[in-house]
Amino acid sequence: MRTAVVGCLLVLLATACGSGAEQSAPATPLVGVILPDNSPTARWESQDRPMLEQAFEFAGIEPVIENAEGDEAKFSAIADRMIEKKVKVLMITPLTTEGGANIERKAKSAGITVINYDRISLGGQADYYVSFDNLNIGELQAEGLLGCLGTKRNAQIIEIQGSPTDNSATLIADGQRRRLGPLYDDGTLKLVRSQAIEKWDAGLGSTSFEQILDANNGKVDGVVAANDDLAGGVIDVLRERGLAKKVAVTGQDATLPGLRALLLGEQCVTIYKPIRDEANAAARLAITLAKGDVTGADDLATGNTRDLVARRDVKSVLLGADLITRDNVRQLVVTENVVKPAELCAGEVAPICEQMGILVN
Repeated sequence: MRTAVVGCLLVLLATACGSGAEQSAPATPLVGVILPDNSPTARWESQDRPMLEQAFEFAGIEPVIENAEGDEAKFSAIADRMIEKKVKVLMITPLTTEGGANIERKAKSAGITVINYDRISLGGQADYYVSFDNLNIGELQAEGLLGCLGTKRNAQIIEIQGSPTDNSATLIADGQRRRLGPLYDDGTLKLVRSQAIEKWDAGLGSTSFEQILDANNGKVDGVVAANDDLAGGVIDVLRERGLAKKVAVTGQDATLPGLRALLLGEQCVTIYKPIRDEANAAARLAITLAKGDVTGADDLATGNTRDLVARRDVKSVLLGADLITRDNVRQLVVTENVVKPAELCAGEVAPICEQMGILVN
């Protein structure tokens, strides 16, 4: 009888152990993603979120994606919740380098791998960085501006740059200066003023541009606008002054308003950054890390970005971009379904689209 009871107990213990083993089996890895805001562009919710969700879910990784809505306190609170959830990887697009760095310190203390997505936290502790090559973007903008100015000498240039707290904006400006700096120095071009715009705010950019233009007696030949939203604010002022289509204006992001301005001749160039490429590259890196394959992640991060504040190199995935002009917008943007022809060619742009062979279904 005793033997039978012992046998039963062993069976029960074995069953219980088996049940416990099943319950303690590794859960689906969590990847936390904090997007920065809903403005000035809608890309984060309309493009990045669905693309990231699709990539993670396809790989069997559970994503936790939240948006800080431009609020640093909310950003920090979201990060704290994700760290408490013990996400395997935390991917953030910092609002400021200081805020990003604070979050990264907490994550690293909890043993969580951190990826900076699209923007880097200078002085932070991120393990990886995924973005476009912003120096190259700046160089492309400068090339586009010079192409639109042609052989005109002593052209007067106003620069309306991105947010001073966004290192991507700093790198873009550095890239522009590689090409334009020598021309400012030798007098081929005249830099009227370079103004960074807080939070990439188009309204503030428009006001700043108007003030600079007034101080320069209304004279300007070219405007280096860091993105299409800032370019749009500049163009509004130029229209009021009767200068639209007479001044070369750069941009970035290949937004619908930017592309329409391009076709109308009010904007000189924009830059197309395939958000799908960036989202897929970041998701692939995060998935690899979530599965514990650090060697594989290092193989994906083939570049390095120098963090001058922390004095270290951050392993990076840096992607290329395309210079979009009126001549190649059909080939590089429309045929790639970046924009719907019906939206691009609405209203006053319709006859231009017809001339360029852009068909509206």
